[in-house]
Amino acid sequence: MINGKKYESSLVYFLIPHLIPIWRRPMHLKSKIEKGEFVLLAEMEPPKGADISAMVRHARRVKERVDAFLIPEMSNAVMRMSALGGAIALQQAGMETVMQICCRDRNRLALQADLLAASACGVSTIMAVSGSDPRFGDHHEAKAVNDITVLELLEAVQKLTGGRDMAGIDLAGTPNFLVGSTVNSHLKGEGLETELSLLQEKKHRGVRFFITPPVFDLSDLGPFLNRIDRKTVHIIPTILLLKSAGMARYMARNVEHIHIPETLISRIQGAPDKVRECILIAAEMVARLKDEGFSGACISTIGWEERLPDILERF
Repeated sequence: MINGKKYESSLVYFLIPHLIPIWRRPMHLKSKIEKGEFVLLAEMEPPKGADISAMVRHARRVKERVDAFLIPEMSNAVMRMSALGGAIALQQAGMETVMQICCRDRNRLALQADLLAASACGVSTIMAVSGSDPRFGDHHEAKAVNDITVLELLEAVQKLTGGRDMAGIDLAGTPNFLVGSTVNSHLKGEGLETELSLLQEKKHRGVRFFITPPVFDLSDLGPFLNRIDRKTVHIIPTILLLKSAGMARYMARNVEHIHIPETLISRIQGAPDKVRECILIAAEMVARLKDEGFSGACISTIGWEERLPDILERF
């Protein structure tokens, strides 16, 4: 026989974990972007495995200092837990997330299914991306799906939020997403013209904020910034935490469209504590973005999530 009081207590304990994502649904990030306030994102890679404890621990250490955690979808085509799984794990722990949704790995059925699942689990912000070529990842034999393009994915999101799927069939409950995407702000000439046209297409399909590749020199963004209105196009540059002068030099020589000033590389090389210097550089860049009126910054530590507090304490 079930005792009424015990049943009520059990029900409360059952509901508490599920109340967390519901509480997060006011969409703190969306509110700040709409008000023109500076937002701070921190990239948090899901684990390569089923143990989420380290990811949740790192996020909890800085959750009061960031507005949301960006959860990549197997960045660089390296197999990891899905962005959906990582986002749900942090949402259940009471932290707002930005979930990447990637055309590379899923067809239109799976993409829509993941979007509905994300919404039902409290994920209210997504970021539509194409995804890196699997040939550059750790499963070279994998075949990219690319059933739909990023623009078609954005159209699908609009249909879902309008109450119907891509086949025009009514939904039982509709998602409500803040939508972001990427923009290559480092291009020049004809490439820049194409990118600006794509940006407008994305904006027309509901994108509210754009995240750039890593930025180490704000002057590199000049040609791009001169062509947009930052009051209506919310640009959030990525600030990548360098790990050494060697890493900086390698990126400067081998990563397309990334410019790292030689003075910055020399600064790291000449520092007594090189790791501390890299942290200082990242913190200084975040502060500069805020001073320059950008919509926000996205800090990427690529495996050094334990260094996030050090960066944020100096910002």
